[in-house]
Amino acid sequence: MAIDIVYFAWVREAIGMDAERIDVPGDIATVAELIDWLSARGDGHAQAFAERSRIRAAIDQVFVPLDAPIADAREIAFFPPVTGG
Repeated sequence: MAIDIVYFAWVREAIGMDAERIDVPGDIATVAELIDWLSARGDGHAQAFAERSRIRAAIDQVFVPLDAPIADAREIAFFPPVTGG
């Protein structure tokens, strides 16, 4: 299944791009599994996802925990924790 993956802030900087469209293997069922798979794609991805406690995710613009299923997702975004100001 093809999913748009969007990266923000230092996640984007580590990976070196702000978005990519990826054909995700069918055995990837959760955001955490997607992170594992993305981390194996290269040094930038591995660096961006090295500390999971510093990663937040959204599926189709809705915040989700990392154990959320990705079935039927059109877009998954990764970003650092959001702070108020």
